[in-house]
Amino acid sequence: MASDADLERGLQAWPSTRDDEIEQAMGSREMEEAEAVDIASSHFEPGPAPDGGTVAWTQVFCTHLTIFNTFGFFTSFGVYQTYYQSTLHIQPSTISWIGSIQVFLLFGIGTLTGRATDAGLFRPVYIAGAVFQMIGIFTMAESTKLWQLFLSQAVCLGIANGLQFCPAMALVSTYFVKRRAFALGITALGSCTGGVVFPVIVQQCLPRLGFPWTIRIIGFIMLVLNIVSIALFRTRLPPRKAGPVVDWASFKELPYSLFCAAMFFCFWGLYFAFFYIGAYGRNVLGATYQQSINLLLVTVCMGFVFRLLPTYYADKIGALNVLIPFAFMCGIMMYAWTGIHSIGALYAFAVIYGSGSAVLQALWPAVIGKCSRVPDLKMAGVRMGMAFTIVSFSSFTGPPLAGALIQKGGGSYTYANVWAGTSFFVGGTLLVATRFALVGRDWKANI
Repeated sequence: MASDADLERGLQAWPSTRDDEIEQAMGSREMEEAEAVDIASSHFEPGPAPDGGTVAWTQVFCTHLTIFNTFGFFTSFGVYQTYYQSTLHIQPSTISWIGSIQVFLLFGIGTLTGRATDAGLFRPVYIAGAVFQMIGIFTMAESTKLWQLFLSQAVCLGIANGLQFCPAMALVSTYFVKRRAFALGITALGSCTGGVVFPVIVQQCLPRLGFPWTIRIIGFIMLVLNIVSIALFRTRLPPRKAGPVVDWASFKELPYSLFCAAMFFCFWGLYFAFFYIGAYGRNVLGATYQQSINLLLVTVCMGFVFRLLPTYYADKIGALNVLIPFAFMCGIMMYAWTGIHSIGALYAFAVIYGSGSAVLQALWPAVIGKCSRVPDLKMAGVRMGMAFTIVSFSSFTGPPLAGALIQKGGGSYTYANVWAGTSFFVGGTLLVATRFALVGRDWKANI
């Protein structure tokens, strides 16, 4: 047996470089394993969209809350249009710029926020939107001049909406394929719930508490809903680090380009009624302030039915197939507005137009993913963001243009009605062209 002295001499004789070699080998193995994990995670495929389940429907709920805070608040702008017009004594077209810039930013920065969502930055972008929203709503409560309302309500809240709306819609789209139209219809209901709750708060609180505390109450509601949404939102797809901010190749696909053009014209006239139906009732037909708010509420409330029922059937017969007739219906109602001379007829208009416009707003995001022959969920954020940006320009210019046409007509709404109706008919025709570009003359196709 070897003595202790022999063992000690043997250990001393072991090459000193062996330890370094062992350490290097172990280190390289760890690096290879780490690289393998990184590669595996970067190529992780979550599988097909679940089209249901607790997590998926939770995202629908959170997006509903997001649209409640963003689009719901914007949809109720008609309340503020009437209030500002009577208290600040400013021309309607000037006041319209506040709401127009708000919705312009809501849609307009969708290209950037959509790409950020695809890149895995959903949470920081969404939280930044929540911060902007809190700053905007609470500074709006302190605003007493037009420029203050412009900065708080138009710019700050508009940026907040843009940072939250498109990312939330894109996120939901990654969870649904077969039931996407219905899921997005439920999320779109947020503009109805918000479009009803916020005007009712203004209606009940403004005469008793005044403007500042009325807006603060709305702000605290937004704060709570933001906390809930941030806590429950979950992304599904791995980040797509590479890729352009704008996917110009998408515009080479004729169906996508036609659809974006169609929605530009549809949204050009869409918000005219939401901004001016109350003002028309009050200034032209002699309605009370209470009735003017009720007209807006009726227009918005129709969405509770027509953002769900048509979207449910859209998954069965095709979202674009459902969208087309309602675009033409909105155009017909805009022309019909020229013959309305009583409060009762205006309520009937609010019911029918509110139904058609609700379908347009609820369904059009679901069609975006179908306007490609090779759908890619990883591109959902970019393609949706680009479409939102295009629509932002029509939403931005539509209401002020309507206000200018009303002024040009000496208070008559006829020029604005004809312009909005024509815009819808052009949009509807382009939707038919989109369908033809996708499936040709196959009128039975589910698209």
